[in-house]
Amino acid sequence: MKKSLFWLLVLVLSPIAVLVVITPMDSQKQYIFGLLSIGILFVMGFSKNRSVSVIMVVTSLLMSTRYMYFRLTQTLHFNSTIEAILGMGLFLAEVYIWVMLLLNYLQTVWPLKREIVPLPDDMSTWPTVDIYIPSYNEPLDVVRDTVLAAQCIDYPKDKLKIYLLDDGKRNEFAVFAADVGVGYITRNDNKHAKAGNLNHAMTLTNGELICVFDCDHVATRVFLQATVGGFLNDPMLALVQTPHYFYSPDPFERNLSVGRNIPNEGMLFYGPIQQGNDNWNATFFCGSCAVIRRAALEQIGGFAVETVTEDAHTALKFQRLGWKSAFLDIPLAAGLATERLVVHVIQRTRWARGMTQIFRLDNPLLGRGLTFQQRLCYLSAMLYYQFALPRVVFVTAPLAYLLFNLNIIYSSASLIVSYALPHLFLAIYVGSRMNGRYRYSFWGEIYDIVLAFHLVLPTLVTMIFPKRGKFNVTDKGGLLDVGYFDFTVVRPHLVVACLLGLGVVVGIVRAVGHDYFGSDPNVIALNVGWGIYSLIFLLAAIAVARETRQVRKTIRIDVDIPVLIHYASGIVSRSHTADLSMGGCRISAPDKRHQQDEIEEIELILQSGAISIPVRQVTADDRFIRLQFDENIPLSRRRELVRVVLARADAWINPPRPQDNPFRSFVTILRCVFELFWLTWKTRRSQRRQPPAAKPAQEDGHL
Repeated sequence: MKKSLFWLLVLVLSPIAVLVVITPMDSQKQYIFGLLSIGILFVMGFSKNRSVSVIMVVTSLLMSTRYMYFRLTQTLHFNSTIEAILGMGLFLAEVYIWVMLLLNYLQTVWPLKREIVPLPDDMSTWPTVDIYIPSYNEPLDVVRDTVLAAQCIDYPKDKLKIYLLDDGKRNEFAVFAADVGVGYITRNDNKHAKAGNLNHAMTLTNGELICVFDCDHVATRVFLQATVGGFLNDPMLALVQTPHYFYSPDPFERNLSVGRNIPNEGMLFYGPIQQGNDNWNATFFCGSCAVIRRAALEQIGGFAVETVTEDAHTALKFQRLGWKSAFLDIPLAAGLATERLVVHVIQRTRWARGMTQIFRLDNPLLGRGLTFQQRLCYLSAMLYYQFALPRVVFVTAPLAYLLFNLNIIYSSASLIVSYALPHLFLAIYVGSRMNGRYRYSFWGEIYDIVLAFHLVLPTLVTMIFPKRGKFNVTDKGGLLDVGYFDFTVVRPHLVVACLLGLGVVVGIVRAVGHDYFGSDPNVIALNVGWGIYSLIFLLAAIAVARETRQVRKTIRIDVDIPVLIHYASGIVSRSHTADLSMGGCRISAPDKRHQQDEIEEIELILQSGAISIPVRQVTADDRFIRLQFDENIPLSRRRELVRVVLARADAWINPPRPQDNPFRSFVTILRCVFELFWLTWKTRRSQRRQPPAAKPAQEDGHL
């Protein structure tokens, strides 16, 4: 009944929607119509009802489609070949953005908030699980805690086996695996990289379910109890994916002063997008933090090896055969983010190449097995990584008029603004409402611009030659002793920023002398405004290249645990932790004894027992004592420390971010631009104040 009513409503309202899209208006009427639409949606925005959100999405789409119809029917007239090429390029870039807006709305308009499916009380019915931890060239320091955390998972030991899959064939890894009591698997070649590593392990193991963790992803104790229940309830469930949570800051969070106040770049995907995919049974496998049914993998021939993004391609193969997938939006594991911007770019380049490969080799729009909604969800993911060329076009488009006096949009400035303003405003406003706790307004443009110049060539080449390219491992766990500005990564950004700055200056000169130059001041003002807007986002993207020091090896969490302090004199005092990490802790000073008596050891008093850890005092004051743990503590003690610091059930559950405010979000971007210039000036000033280094003394008789 509801479905019939829905289609009846669509049938009745479609003619009205068509009229809204195609009815031409002059600029004055269009301004009134646009402002009226904005005002109505602004009032509706006070309601949090889901149906109101759907109405707002439809209205935003109508205004965007109206703008695109205006562009198609009234603005594609050109006076020269070069204007036609540039103008059509801009229009096609706008078509791309409109398609992505439509697909994004379809994905996120009705997200599925999935609950945990509890396991039955009878443990004998629980399935057997193999945990795979693949590694290639990562250091043991990164892998060690992942393995120890897997051993802390609450699951029957006779039904759980853990395997370290070492494609690096390193002896120290084999020794470590033997010491902690986990399986160690290696192979003679590294064919098909990670996917090949996983497939090789499948031939040597037999668990009913396979759980995959990247070697830096540390699981919480409840990971399997939270994810396995669904497999018992639904025999066709092939995949349960959980979010990729990162406990270390990515380049945006670390290099920008406002970075920790904005949602992480990946939160939008591991939130509304995956929840929306889940609603259409189109959850993507993301390579880690997931549980997969072995029978489903065997039916598709194992993990996909045809592309460098084996994860998404594997899920696509599942769903073509009718298997189901699920997304559980609870962070049950955490890993290391990319430390430096250049590594971030390399990782995203691989993702872009891989999704382009899938688009060319196993296009979701073609072939059998997928529902219409699943095809759209996969199409959205694959088209997203084609953003590079459209983004470059948008950033550089105002230069055509400002520097070369080329008209690439055939219309008056007033008419363009009257159509574009409601289109852009409503897209920002509705996007903020739908995703405002996961992605703040305008920040998506920063993320895209950082990558755009680097992804143009790889995506175009892969689109033409889809079988080119190889899997590259993302470096994790590095430290940075000295901050620096990475000019190499943002070299194209700097060039375009200089051109935009020149274009804005030329535009202002032309506006002041418009009678002399014979220019339309309104058109100049539009392009100058567009150029300034692009320049702001370019400069904010450039600011991310200021790499700050990264000297902390481990994360620190705020946790209150009873502690016994053992002094060299034999005296023992009671205290409690203020924070704790895998490398040390900060404890409350019970008295002033630490000022004259050396602390040799502490005991962490846990429910499971006490952990004794040799320590070294680093700093202290009247309130707190900072202690560094002995790096050579036994693995059994380190495992218990992992259980407390990293593997707690609620270790990575944080309160939701504040709701987005587009105005405040834009101000934070302006702040990034200001700090780019301020820090550059401050650094140069401090360098000038430093005395010149003394020249080494020359030996007698030598010049």
